[in-house]
Amino acid sequence: MTTFENFHAFRIHQDEHGHHAGIETMALEALSPGEVVIRVKWSSVNYKDALAGMGRGKILRRYPLVGGIDLAGTVLTSSAARFQPGDPVLCTGSGLSETRDGGYSELARVPAASLIPLPKGLDLREAMILGTAGFTAGLALLRMQDNGQTPAHGPIAVTGASGGVGMLAISIFSQAGYEVHAISGKTDRADFLRELGAHTVLPRDTLTTAPHALGSARFGGALDNVGGATLATLLASTQPYGNVAVCGMVGGIQVSTTVMPFIIRGVSLLGIASSGTPRLQRERVWDHLATDWKPVQLNHIATRDIGMEQLIATFPVLLSGASFGRTLVHITD
Repeated sequence: MTTFENFHAFRIHQDEHGHHAGIETMALEALSPGEVVIRVKWSSVNYKDALAGMGRGKILRRYPLVGGIDLAGTVLTSSAARFQPGDPVLCTGSGLSETRDGGYSELARVPAASLIPLPKGLDLREAMILGTAGFTAGLALLRMQDNGQTPAHGPIAVTGASGGVGMLAISIFSQAGYEVHAISGKTDRADFLRELGAHTVLPRDTLTTAPHALGSARFGGALDNVGGATLATLLASTQPYGNVAVCGMVGGIQVSTTVMPFIIRGVSLLGIASSGTPRLQRERVWDHLATDWKPVQLNHIATRDIGMEQLIATFPVLLSGASFGRTLVHITD
């Protein structure tokens, strides 16, 4: 039986024994402080979760910490007036599994300022199919539209389209009325990407050639998960006053480009930093994700449900690029 003194969590250590992680029995007082205690029902597996769980990359800022950058569940206790026992809530980013204990735990303790009431139109499982990946895609669209992006600018290119952010972005942008051109190295997944709403599926090498200062303006805007030369080519290929949002760097952190897209075409480059997004923007994104931007294929995108005991085996599969779709973590019934 789960109690405040006896619950299970997937905890990550870095100590004299090196990196090690696994399921442990914990007590509430061992968790990071916060006004709200949550019975976690669902979490998800993101690239950052896999890096943290395998001890790769500088994800965790202190040790030990419970892993999991996403969580959704119901409030057990709260000293914050905004949240009452039984309220369904979600939290993504906000320092989870970076500076404070995360969502791979039967119980979580979170600051009220980091929590979002579950919007009407989503259940807890759907919220975690979206998770940080869907929130990132939605935040990109929000920032692009706040900066003047409309479907009239032309098609939106989505790079890394077969990844979690990419797949959800295809569906979210298409739901919002945009024509989406998905760019992916997994050509065998083209039919699936079209089912999600992609109008056109292009091979990865579409954007791998060294860009000119300005190329043919073929896209109205873009959401880039790759960085590097791909981002430079997107900037040189965007219509006047279009927006290119960048949220990934699997292709490299260096970008060699010119000022020409910015001063000749008025292209804007928008950085998408989902973890520290201000609360007002978070609520706007989640309101859209629960209504007019909600992907109709959420259950299709969620390809696997696992328990915490399967996390260790799942992380290397994700890091190798062999996984496809969103993997959910079922924490409690």
